[in-house]
Amino acid sequence: MPGPFNHPLTSPRQQTARIPTGVPGLDAVLGGGLPGHHTYLVEGGHGAGKTMLSLQFCIAGAQRGERVLYLSTCESEEDIREIAHAHDWSLEGVHLHYLDPQEILGETPAQSVFHPAEIELPQMVDTLLSVIAASDPQRLVIDSLAEIRLLADSPRWFRSQVLALGKHLADRSCTILFCDDQLDERESGQSIVHGVIRLEQRARDYGPDRRRLRITKLRGHPFYSGYHDMAIRTGGLEVYPRLVAAEHRQEVAPAVISSGLPELDALFGGGIDRSTATLLLGPSGTGKSILASQFAVAAAGRGERAALYLFDERVHTFLRRAQGLGIDLTGQRDRGRIELQQVDPAEMTPGEFSHQVQQAITERDVRLVVIDSLAGYAHAMPDERWLTLHLHELLAYLSQQQITVLLVMAQHGLPGTPRHVSFDLSYIADSVLLFHAFEYAGEIRKVISAYKRRGGAHEAALRELRFGPKGIGIGAPLRQFEGILTGTPHFTGEELTPIDPHHDQS
Repeated sequence: MPGPFNHPLTSPRQQTARIPTGVPGLDAVLGGGLPGHHTYLVEGGHGAGKTMLSLQFCIAGAQRGERVLYLSTCESEEDIREIAHAHDWSLEGVHLHYLDPQEILGETPAQSVFHPAEIELPQMVDTLLSVIAASDPQRLVIDSLAEIRLLADSPRWFRSQVLALGKHLADRSCTILFCDDQLDERESGQSIVHGVIRLEQRARDYGPDRRRLRITKLRGHPFYSGYHDMAIRTGGLEVYPRLVAAEHRQEVAPAVISSGLPELDALFGGGIDRSTATLLLGPSGTGKSILASQFAVAAAGRGERAALYLFDERVHTFLRRAQGLGIDLTGQRDRGRIELQQVDPAEMTPGEFSHQVQQAITERDVRLVVIDSLAGYAHAMPDERWLTLHLHELLAYLSQQQITVLLVMAQHGLPGTPRHVSFDLSYIADSVLLFHAFEYAGEIRKVISAYKRRGGAHEAALRELRFGPKGIGIGAPLRQFEGILTGTPHFTGEELTPIDPHHDQS
């Protein structure tokens, strides 16, 4: 969740009591909840979640002992209770009332003096007011205004009746939600309400629909602007506030952490810097994920918690591979020091992912985060061009929380062929660890080097990287080769030291 809420507005009106909406993430976006005793518009297309949000709003009020009225003009009481039952909600304390426009208006006799809207619309509004007066609610939902709009002949008639309805209800010290379809501002009631919550549902070419929320208006009160990811789960609407790293600024003391491998620490001049992001970049199969798991096990050995988010590989495969190399990832996981979560980029939005990382830090004191890999993370983006902004905000937040981050990123191509990445994030990372592969004497050899470290000096040499049953081995600098980084190395020495058979390439 966002941190302490700061905003330039300093008017006394900010002190208006906020009331919970029943959706914690939405309350965070609103800066604590909805300012009470005002009228709000919840708008969105069919299936966007308006009814769910309204029901959670009503249930939250009933749990606080408030008088709550849910007035429906489009769904019967039975339909509403069925929705509540599907989410295991109790509607105790919520007064449900279904207003059927056909029953209210009945058979209107034909006449030619007045337009039907001049008779039917006021009649509908009067019925609404009588039901409201009988319940005297402190929280009120009218779902939806679409039925009232159908009775109006023009936006002018609709606006005048909704405005009159709002003014009448304002005298009752009631907090009101109007639900309506997402329409052009000229046809909606945006200008006559205190705030507007817009729910959006977007279909993609593949995978489930993406949902998001935006506060387009909140008079005289600060809120978090922009789009916020959301999801409909069994149990209710979940909103994931957009991460704002500036809300979490704090001083970070410099320190280094060890990988548990002295040769690897030597590459970075003693270890990687705490509270920084290190990019592990190289072709597929060069050992990036295994090296990241080594850092996680070393952190667990120090008594710290680590979380690995796997976008590309299944958890059981990852564990089995680490076990084959003598890395005790399974044991540390069983002790509760390492978390492994497989992330499906087709199902999880960037906002939800950031929210899960925040929870791991604030609720479970995770100190090291591994994202494997950035290609999978990119697929979770609604638009790839925003990947850098999403990641920059997340990394800034993690740095301010003194979290060390390892980012795994694959380069496309095989040894000896041109390599490229679909996006460049090396400038965001504080350190970059490069992985390479080359052929020598009919075998594929792997190479590791420290390309960048903002926190201090690092070794410039390229070293051979080996994997085997005894774990990870890092050899001496490869000074007998030239051109390894180009993919076509040239051997200048007499003979390369053979690989230890206990470190056979896996």
